[in-house]
Amino acid sequence: METLSRRIFEEIWNYRNLAVIDELIAPEYVHHDPQSPDVVDGIVGYRRFVQRYLTAFPDIHIAIHDEIAAGSCVVTRWTASGTHNGDLPGIPRTGRSISVSGITIARTRNGKIIESWNNWDAFGMMRQLGVLQEMNRAA
Repeated sequence: METLSRRIFEEIWNYRNLAVIDELIAPEYVHHDPQSPDVVDGIVGYRRFVQRYLTAFPDIHIAIHDEIAAGSCVVTRWTASGTHNGDLPGIPRTGRSISVSGITIARTRNGKIIESWNNWDAFGMMRQLGVLQEMNRAA
């Protein structure tokens, strides 16, 4: 189970092998992430989510710090770093580097991830991108 979670981070995010999504994500996959509420369920939704961040941060790298497995779930503590060289929805390219930490809980069934809960430092990312200063000036 830890191997499955590690493959998501290593093969999809770090090596940008999007073909692996079909192998690792279940068709009924559900993505829980308060920072990305518009992610559509299923393989297509997950693929779009990954593409959005790979476009915005083409050099993104995710380091895995801890993994804990229990039952059908695996918890992964990670840090993502990269350079904002592409647009995010509502945030034009800044060229700034970011480093944010997060935790993902993935539930698996039959060798695929069927659901994940993600909690990461979106506020820290916005601060590092300089978006918060822009919001304060506009207020």
